[in-house]
Amino acid sequence: MQPRTNDDGLNPVFCTIVPPHVLDKLSHSGDPRLADPARRTLEADGLRRDRRRLTALAAAPPTPTAGALPSKPHRTLYDCENGTSLPGTKVRDEGDKPTSDASVNRAYAGLGATFELLLSAYGRSSIDGKGLPLIGSVHYGHEYNNAFFDGEQMVFGDGDGEIFLDFTYAIDVIAHELAHGLTQYTANLRYEGQSGALNESVSDVFGSLVKQYSLGQSAEQADWLIGAGLLAPRVSGDALRSMKAPGTAYDDDVLGKDPQPASMEEYVETEEDNGGVHINSGIPNRAFYLLANALGGNAWERAGQIWFDVLTGGELTANADFAQFARLTVAAAGSRFGERGEKEAVLKAWSEVGVPTAAE
Repeated sequence: MQPRTNDDGLNPVFCTIVPPHVLDKLSHSGDPRLADPARRTLEADGLRRDRRRLTALAAAPPTPTAGALPSKPHRTLYDCENGTSLPGTKVRDEGDKPTSDASVNRAYAGLGATFELLLSAYGRSSIDGKGLPLIGSVHYGHEYNNAFFDGEQMVFGDGDGEIFLDFTYAIDVIAHELAHGLTQYTANLRYEGQSGALNESVSDVFGSLVKQYSLGQSAEQADWLIGAGLLAPRVSGDALRSMKAPGTAYDDDVLGKDPQPASMEEYVETEEDNGGVHINSGIPNRAFYLLANALGGNAWERAGQIWFDVLTGGELTANADFAQFARLTVAAAGSRFGERGEKEAVLKAWSEVGVPTAAE
């Protein structure tokens, strides 16, 4: 299936943090406390996804802007009050004092942390490079088990309390969703197959980097988990995904076992989830972890810079596969750092996950 594009050539996207296969598994539970919220979430996501394809209201690529670019975020938070109309009621604007609602405050902080990483580490003003205002809505839907980016804003559900908790708990989830906007404004990766898995992986990478940056963690100190803190106590698992060890994030009698592959030998061929975008993203995720761990220090400084250079360099095609992305990271490492250890570390990381880096 070819994704539709709008008049600007950008691919309309609707990207969720919880994969459809997880919600589908829950929807077949014999326990209505688990099945009903999952079914409602799947239905809500389906409607949003269809609406996104029809409107295709993706923002235009950034154009040169006169004057200084904003060096501070402009955040606006809304409360959906458990409804599904977006954006909801405005509850906090940039510079306002914290509210009595912890979800609002966490989302506000997460958006700010993402803006700060992009600006401080990469000199980019917001996701579009021009200081784009950041919009977030909390308390979306009733027991809504997801968070998503719809091309215009971030949206966070409260979870059902049985399997998932409030989706603002995890700063990397907030940053993950916002990073889909970064991809939209740069490489504009198609949300299907390997390019879609790269789209998801890039969001996991920058989500993890925002978490590490905000905590002051080195690559060695980081847990490399995506969504740690989202799973309710009854769930046997640590997070939604593990970049360090894909396939080990959870193993639960209700959720099943984490299906992410760690190398191309385990690549999953499927027509579900746009060709397994949330599943096969484990392969480039692990390559990034291996690189960051090999380089040491702060992952956002060298490993993150290489990934950022590829994402914003203009050579990554919208339908890129893993091999093209890998080749470009090798070239970016050489351009940025010369013939030092970074380039060799990139080559080794991709080799360990079975992705070729030599031109065919």
